[in-house]
Amino acid sequence: MIYDHRTYTCRPGTIKKHMKLYEDHGWVPQSRHLGQPAVYGAVETGDVNSYVHIWVYEDAADRAAKRAAMAADPEWQAYLGKSAEAGYLVKQVNTILTPASFVKA
Repeated sequence: MIYDHRTYTCRPGTIKKHMKLYEDHGWVPQSRHLGQPAVYGAVETGDVNSYVHIWVYEDAADRAAKRAAMAADPEWQAYLGKSAEAGYLVKQVNTILTPASFVKA
């Protein structure tokens, strides 16, 4: 099992607009391909212009296959276009995590 931890940072004052854009246009196609995230939420302390989501995959091959299918989805591509046009995002950090051997997932 692997966890894909993603942190996105929005321009100040735009996170609510970005989250609404995602809710209206990105959530359905993304969840259709990736399933339900383990976590998806706005940062409340620290960098409050950020949000985090964590997706769970069986392994790197499962992640690659699901993300490739999502990337090919016209509805997801349309969302990416709307997001780029809006210009709310300024930074993205992706981290792949593997659980410690003593943690039961």
